[in-house]
Amino acid sequence: MTALCLLLMAVSAASALAESTVYFREQFEDGDAWMGRWVESKHKSDYGKFVLTAGKFYGDEEKDKLQTSQDARFYALSARFDDFSNKGQPLVIQFSVKHEQSIDCGGGYIKLFPSELNQEDMHGDSVYNIMFPDICGPGTKKVHVIFNYKGKNHLINKDIRCKLQDDEYTHLYTLVVNPDNTYEVKIDNKKVESGNLEDDWDFLPPKKIKDPEAKKPEDWDDREKIPDPDDKKPEDWDKPENIPDPDAKKPDDWDDEMDGEWEPPMVTNPEYKDAEKKMKESQEEDERKKREEENKKRREEAKEEDEEEEEKEEEEEDEEEEEGEEHEEEEEEEEEEEGTDSNLKDEL
Repeated sequence: MTALCLLLMAVSAASALAESTVYFREQFEDGDAWMGRWVESKHKSDYGKFVLTAGKFYGDEEKDKLQTSQDARFYALSARFDDFSNKGQPLVIQFSVKHEQSIDCGGGYIKLFPSELNQEDMHGDSVYNIMFPDICGPGTKKVHVIFNYKGKNHLINKDIRCKLQDDEYTHLYTLVVNPDNTYEVKIDNKKVESGNLEDDWDFLPPKKIKDPEAKKPEDWDDREKIPDPDDKKPEDWDKPENIPDPDAKKPDDWDDEMDGEWEPPMVTNPEYKDAEKKMKESQEEDERKKREEENKKRREEAKEEDEEEEEKEEEEEDEEEEEGEEHEEEEEEEEEEEGTDSNLKDEL
């Protein structure tokens, strides 16, 4: 694991009729007091050490955050909070992180554990409920969202791409799980993925499975390719390797009785193709057609990806415009109220 800074961790739940309740928040703003709230695992003796620091670069030198200080080490740190239920309420998990090194997979994530966790023996196989975000994956840097359901860890079926490929600045990751079984993933408060839990995780068995009683029919043909029944042999297929010289002429002094029947000498046939050459040309033609089909498929897939990306960007822009319009309407209402109050004062 490479070095990183943890800036903020929060778990909260909210209902439509009440303000959100923050069940856990950590900002590491009270010096070494965090050591009384957090427990370092002793499962392994060579775990890396956490330190408080503002990092290599910062917005405020006075605001230290927790940092994994050693390269190529595992880290395990946990803190308890009161039991709660998010039944009927949205669950919100937020995690701010700054990766000060360019990484492909740094293990930057938090886990929500059940209350029976042995903190001093916490390790990679300890059972957890939710794991998020863990930016990982060479080249793509996917954001992971993992739920534990009935003793099994379920990874999201979608690729949530982290567009901040080589970004070493601070970013806020947010997971929202709603009571209607929908979810949202946000990066820096911008929605990057959303959907339905049942659709995007394999929590439930598939609706359809292969028939275990099915057997291959006796007349089933396993051949991938068969001879083309409509194909015909090319006219030049049986051209001989050597042919009589078409320019040869019977000598004037040739005596059929003495010399026998005259036959022209044999020369190489310019139209001759041996079987190996014919086969090679046929294979090259097949490969050419295959490459054309693959290239066409790649172009179509790339076009679809571009269109999906454009649709997402348009949706985000529409959402931002709607938020801006709502904000303007609120400001106008406030101004109208202030104007009304002022008029009342003048009248009085």
